[in-house]
Amino acid sequence: MSIRRALFVPAALAGAALVLTACGPDGPTDGPRPAKSASASDPQAAAPDPAGPDPAGQNPAASAPVAPKTAAPTTAPAAPAPAASAPVPASARPSAAGTPGGGGDDAYAYTHPCEGKDLTVRVTARPEAPTQRVIEVRNQGPHACGLSYYPLVGLGDSHAADHGKDLRPLVPGGLGGAPAYPVGAGRTAYAVIDLNPGGASAGTAAGIDHLDVLADGEHMPTAETRNFPLGPGAKVLGPRLGLYRSSVADAAASAATADQRP
Repeated sequence: MSIRRALFVPAALAGAALVLTACGPDGPTDGPRPAKSASASDPQAAAPDPAGPDPAGQNPAASAPVAPKTAAPTTAPAAPAPAASAPVPASARPSAAGTPGGGGDDAYAYTHPCEGKDLTVRVTARPEAPTQRVIEVRNQGPHACGLSYYPLVGLGDSHAADHGKDLRPLVPGGLGGAPAYPVGAGRTAYAVIDLNPGGASAGTAAGIDHLDVLADGEHMPTAETRNFPLGPGAKVLGPRLGLYRSSVADAAASAATADQRP
């Protein structure tokens, strides 16, 4: 009896081993598994691993060295181009006449009265109007200057000791506007005096033979007064003096409007 039990125990154990082997995986667990064959139904198994080893050089992407990444150079933004300046219109550009002393700088003349040393004054007859005299004041200075609206004029006797009673001509009224009459460098201002506008032959003032002229009666001293003879036969009655003008004709027209005492 003891021998039969000894043979039975190994048989039972062998059957259990067979049962465990049949319930396990497809092959033995302690050996390497066979590689699966590639198929269309398993793309992962068919595609090569790009990161894996490629001893035969079949995968260029895996064998080619990867270039190191470099940071993109940073450059400062370009400064904006300066805006082109608009062309200055010709009318806004300074001209020779607009510079001090250029001959037409009125603003400069308004604040710079003329000086006697820079002026030449002369009196001439006007052939087309025998009763009129033309007073010419020329600026010989290097800059423009300003005169009063009209010269200070007196008519009297050259032999008299007292000229306080000299005759003063009428002048235009209603004056205003600019503070002075501007005279550019090298330019001439004209004023016309009509000694006898009505052309009377009787009742004229007796003994008047000279004309006193002060180019600017507002800024110049009386010592700057110039004396001019009227010539023989001059008759004076109700004289009229016009404003300074740039032409003799305009000055004569201004004299015709004189209506008040200076």
